Amino acid sequence: AAWVTIELSVLTAILGLTCGAFGAAARMSRLAPLRWIGAAYVSLFRGTPALIQIFILYFGGPQIGIQLDSFSAGTIVNIGAYMTETIRGAIVSVDRGQTEAARTLGMSRWETMRKVILPQAARMMIRPLGVNINALIKGTALVAPISVIELTYTAQRFIGSPCALRCRVAGLLYMVIIYVVGQGINWLDRRARIT
Repeated sequence: AAWVTIELSVLTAILGLTCGAFGAAARMSRLAPLRWIGAAYVSLFRGTPALIQIFILYFGGPQIGIQLDSFSAGTIVNIGAYMTETIRGAIVSVDRGQTEAARTLGMSRWETMRKVILPQAARMMIRPLGVNINALIKGTALVAPISVIELTYTAQRFIGSPCALRCRVAGLLYMVIIYVVGQGINWLDRRARIT
């Protein structure tokens, strides 16, 4: 069950970062329709509970031709909207003078973003992304109602020990996973500050 939780967390983090990158690009686009789509995406997924989104996708999906197994439905959660705002926030926090200096040197908008802005923004977004990933790991418990056999589901179903003990063991395993991830985030943050 712990491995399922880890696998679910990794896949959802990858999907969330991908959605977040596209969402941030849309939110910062020069094209107004893309900005509106990005804003609507963030508002929709941050403004509704993740459990409701999972239920709509898993139980409502087949009615519109979307058939997903419980694991796949559980992987698609609202973390992408939070990643969008984290990435966008890091990019806009880079001093505007950096952009002006790069453009003065003759760099295109894309070169400025790729060579000047993103490397600086990447350093600033490590810790906030780590917070999002920690929330994501704890949020994997939300897929228990659709029968994904992860830690919370297993703690509910495990026969032969008191509920309090099962929940403590599950909580301890969540803490271990989050601690390991936190140490990885700290290491990345230290590396980013050195380079």
